[in-house]
Amino acid sequence: MTNSIPHDVARHLGYYVYLLVDPRTEKVFYVGKGQGERILDHLTAKGESQRAATVNTLRSEGLEPRLDILAHKLPDEETALRIEAAVIDLCGLGELTNKMRGWRSIQCGRVPLDELVSYYAAQPVTIIDQVLLIRLARLFRHGMSADELYDATRGIWRLGPRRNHVQYAFAVFEGVVREVYKIKSWQQAPEAKFKTNIHKQNQPKLLRAKNRWVFTGVVAGETVRSLYKGQSVAAYFRTGSRNPFKYVNVKSAT
Repeated sequence: MTNSIPHDVARHLGYYVYLLVDPRTEKVFYVGKGQGERILDHLTAKGESQRAATVNTLRSEGLEPRLDILAHKLPDEETALRIEAAVIDLCGLGELTNKMRGWRSIQCGRVPLDELVSYYAAQPVTIIDQVLLIRLARLFRHGMSADELYDATRGIWRLGPRRNHVQYAFAVFEGVVREVYKIKSWQQAPEAKFKTNIHKQNQPKLLRAKNRWVFTGVVAGETVRSLYKGQSVAAYFRTGSRNPFKYVNVKSAT
């Protein structure tokens, strides 16, 4: 097992993407990027991560993870980050000990072609209905099920009485409308029931918050849905704004 990388070798490697491989199964269990001796850091790192647990399990059996360089002599860090993200997307987080998808993987990573075409073909649309735009960031992923998208969009949000004047909620990601829902009612978070575990996995504490709201609704009728789904509403958000909400054509609560 290599325990150091000579300076001259590191210079030749440059930026690289590496894999940690379980010798028992020949399966990759971690993907990373780095320079110099970054790949060796995992052999001495301590902690309670799943990656460290896998390394410790191997050592308890008298084994070591195999260290593979997937790509090297990369021109810059961004290139390494993009390759790392693509490999994580290909393998799938469920098969790895990586905690998160790679750099900008949500924006530039693995995407079904029809979604990519829809994204780049999106045209600005003028909203004529009473709408709440809801930008999904951490909860969105390409290829998520209809139920997951619905649950991610409907809550859990800190909203005032103005919400009661909204007809439709738009699920928005990267400025593009991913789905349109007709709102039927609102409930406080503890009273709401979800079809999926998306909030339990990502923000379980908010499920008990009485100052957070969740709507119940249905996918809008095709007449309304066809006006907005797949179109761009990016112009409705100010540049640099991080606010996930935007009311459109909705009067202030009185």
